Amino acid sequence: MYQNPSPATPESPAADTSPADSTAVRRSRLGRFGVLPRLAGPSFLTIGFFARLPLAMLTVGALTLVTTASGSYASGGFAAGAVGLGSALGAPLLGFLADRFGQRIVLLVSAVLNTLAIAGLVVLTLTTTEFSPAALAVVLVSAFAVGFTCPQIGPLARVRWMAMTRRGPRGALDTALSYEGTADELTFVLGPALVGLLASLIAPWLPLALAAVLTITLVSAFAVHPTVRWSDERVLPAGDAAEESADRGIRPAFVLLPVAGMLAMGTFFGSTQTFLTAFTGQFDAAESAGLVYATLALSSAAAALSVAYWSRRFQHTHRWIVSAVGMTAAASALALPDGIAGMVVVLFVLGFFVGPTMVTIFSIGSVVAPRTRLGTVMTLLASGIVAGTALGSALAGVLAETAGAAGASIVPVGAAAALLVIGGLSAVALRKVSQD
Repeated sequence: MYQNPSPATPESPAADTSPADSTAVRRSRLGRFGVLPRLAGPSFLTIGFFARLPLAMLTVGALTLVTTASGSYASGGFAAGAVGLGSALGAPLLGFLADRFGQRIVLLVSAVLNTLAIAGLVVLTLTTTEFSPAALAVVLVSAFAVGFTCPQIGPLARVRWMAMTRRGPRGALDTALSYEGTADELTFVLGPALVGLLASLIAPWLPLALAAVLTITLVSAFAVHPTVRWSDERVLPAGDAAEESADRGIRPAFVLLPVAGMLAMGTFFGSTQTFLTAFTGQFDAAESAGLVYATLALSSAAAALSVAYWSRRFQHTHRWIVSAVGMTAAASALALPDGIAGMVVVLFVLGFFVGPTMVTIFSIGSVVAPRTRLGTVMTLLASGIVAGTALGSALAGVLAETAGAAGASIVPVGAAAALLVIGGLSAVALRKVSQD
């Protein structure tokens, strides 16, 4: 299925890979991941990793800044929610525009707009002397603009990998998506930690200022990186996405399956974070919830890397089902520990099923997406996570308030079970579609 419509040129980041070259890659010190710098160039991995860091800093950064300036946790929470809502709504639009006009121009414009939006939020918050309802509304609009204009580096990097790997070694796309899943996990651990460190040691506004600097520099560098030509080759002004999908035996409605999967995945993330806040609060250690949650993120990142080595005969829909079964079983154990140490063990085991599930859903998204709408579909998947996180946080928060941490633990179990059901539906719907 992964065939490149045009041959690579010697000067391009992704040159043709012969069987001998493939053997050399497999024997490199990076193992199967050695193919990635050969396809895209070493700088793409570095730029792509750090360019997505601002996205991981914005929500917590807005929460910290507005809470500190207003003295209200509620105001800070509203600001964080506005950033998340803006990102969920803006991401698919950015993906659509990238499909229509190319990543380069869309990312350059969004980098400038996002930098200005971040600067506006910082200035508005710091110059507001009294957070009246009207003043708070202005701050929230600014926070929404920050999320709405945020460049979606992770999804658009995946689009480039999908194009670059079509003539690469067998399994190169799985390897690339494994790397991307790990990069996302690590940045969403590093981002909030960096915000907490800078805000507590220097100033609450500094994390957002750093995010603005990283956006205007690294996102711009990502936008003009030579690999952008691979994604922009997919821009077809008069392309008929529906007809192209039909030719591949794929119905457009199939896109809803991985999007629903990511919505359930986000619900799992949001509810688990809220559950852990309630759980650690029982031990007067609510501030450590983020560190405890990082245990899951780290094992998830490690497991995401392992997907590159899974057999290609292990079909993607089957991977989804098996991983979701493990997630559901491990999540069911969240209510068992009676101490933080026990919870760390459960989360560590749980993470080994989370990473492969995310990588697999993105892989299926690449299969069902029309070739001329890859950016739209990848950003829709990212938006599903954001929207689901908000939903999961709200549901678990209500249950934590009424039934404590034990009640809140029901939500991540339900989200994992929903992932299993959606995975089963995907296996039925896509049984005639090749995923290799």
